[in-house]
Amino acid sequence: MTIEEFQSLEAPLQHWTAVQKSLWYDLKGNWKTAHDLIDQLGGTDAAHVHAYLHRKEGDQWNAEYWYRRAKQNVYKGNLDDEWKDLFKYYAP
Repeated sequence: MTIEEFQSLEAPLQHWTAVQKSLWYDLKGNWKTAHDLIDQLGGTDAAHVHAYLHRKEGDQWNAEYWYRRAKQNVYKGNLDDEWKDLFKYYAP
C-alpha cells in the first residue's frame, strides 16, 4: 500500500495492527487516538511509534524513553520524514 492509498482511506482497515491504525490516526491529525491505541501495548513496534508520537507532542524526555524501549536511536530528522520512515517499516 502506498502512502497516498493509506491516506485516502476513510477509516483504518479492521485487519490492521494497532501500530498501523495508530499511524493512520496520526496522519489524519488525531494524535490522541493514535496514542491511545499503543499506550498500553508491549513490544518494540508499538514503542517505536510511541516514541515518535511523544516527540511530535514535544515531550522529548518521554520520547527518548520510548526510543530506548524500541531499541531505536532517537530520530534526528523532521517529523514528516520520521512518519514516512515508520510507514515504510510498518505499512500494511
